[in-house]
Amino acid sequence: MRLELTRRGDYAVRAMLALARNPDDDPVSVRRIAAAMAIPVQVLPRVMTDLHRAGLVEAVAGRTGGYRLARAADRISLLAVVEAIEGDSRHTTCVLRGGPCGRDGQCDVHAVFSAAQAAMLTSLADASLATLSAPRDGPAERIEERRGAKADRRHGGAAGQRQADLGEGVALET
Repeated sequence: MRLELTRRGDYAVRAMLALARNPDDDPVSVRRIAAAMAIPVQVLPRVMTDLHRAGLVEAVAGRTGGYRLARAADRISLLAVVEAIEGDSRHTTCVLRGGPCGRDGQCDVHAVFSAAQAAMLTSLADASLATLSAPRDGPAERIEERRGAKADRRHGGAAGQRQADLGEGVALET
């Protein structure tokens, strides 16, 4: 059984996590998101357009423009992000026959796979960007930590050493 996102779905999730980690409400450029999350910069604008159409991000035009979350990260689910790019996640084809289940009655495994699908969708719906983007122990850092470390590094402070100790994490450069 396969459960994986398309590349565009993967890029959308990573871009949304980058925006969720943005400590202020300033728009983040496509280039900065792409660089921070290792996403090809030529693909990301189309992904961001789909996220904008779905109402998940706001687009800000202009020289200092970019994207920001359309609402609080705790009000955006992983399911909403995935479905904005991948479409409706509910499978309507029979796992045994490949066509609609129900033309001649439900197949023998319909109830089990239907329950598994419902559990997966519930799990994705319950996972908010705020929860997923929360700091964890390890090299990934929040944007404000990088900003502070960058400023201290310029002045030879302890945060600069902390940044060096942590190594490169997934965060946006200022």
